[in-house]
Amino acid sequence: MKISGTINKMHVKYTFPIEYELPIGKEFINVNNLIGKEITISYSDEIFCRSCGNPTVKSFAQGYCYPCFISIPETSPCILHPELCEAHLGIWRDEKWSEENCLTDQYVYLAVSSGLKVGVTRATQIPTRWIDQGASSAIIFAKVPNRYLAGIIEVELKKYISDRTSWQKMLKNQIANDIDLLQEKKKYADLLPEKLKKYISNNNEISNFEYPVKKYPAKVKSINLDKDKIFTGMLIGIKGQYLIFENNRVINIRKYGGYFIELDIN
Repeated sequence: MKISGTINKMHVKYTFPIEYELPIGKEFINVNNLIGKEITISYSDEIFCRSCGNPTVKSFAQGYCYPCFISIPETSPCILHPELCEAHLGIWRDEKWSEENCLTDQYVYLAVSSGLKVGVTRATQIPTRWIDQGASSAIIFAKVPNRYLAGIIEVELKKYISDRTSWQKMLKNQIANDIDLLQEKKKYADLLPEKLKKYISNNNEISNFEYPVKKYPAKVKSINLDKDKIFTGMLIGIKGQYLIFENNRVINIRKYGGYFIELDIN
């Protein structure tokens, strides 16, 4: 079976294990069903902007042309750095988008993907955000009414905890299993400045995640579609937004948003 079209990040469903669908063109492929099968990914050397649909020779911010990258709200500086958000001051690239995405409930969370990390997401992205990062477990730390405040709390916690995932360790399943998220939440809540403590969430539920992986790689070798335009291998697992193949090869699907590929399932 051959399917072609532009791809975007995989859709996820919080099941045990996580269920994945790959958007390709107008189709949605159940990727879990491909585990154990040999597939070929062919990149046509074409990229189409995820926002305007125009062709672009280079992808910015995982799937956008440069004009969209510098103008659309989805690529605002506060996406990577919530503390830079100015929506609460009435400053934005798009008012409606900011009202729906920045001036709504936001969550600061603690997660274990390799080690302990801190992050920010809006309510509608729980638990998708955690799954996309390959977290094995996560807990809500604080709930705030806008993205700026979430960023301020994250900056405070980054004095003690990283906001990054070691993706190589995550893919090798080298997880710090001795982390007690509830105890970590209590510890860092005590370290938060007094004026921010009122935002600490009373929700102490811990979410756990299981991924469809037959075998984790001993090493991690990234597939680069810009260099390796045709790749064939047996799929042995999915974690985060990565497809894991035999021989320690992996590909970050999210990185190639807007790329036009052909998927050949043998």
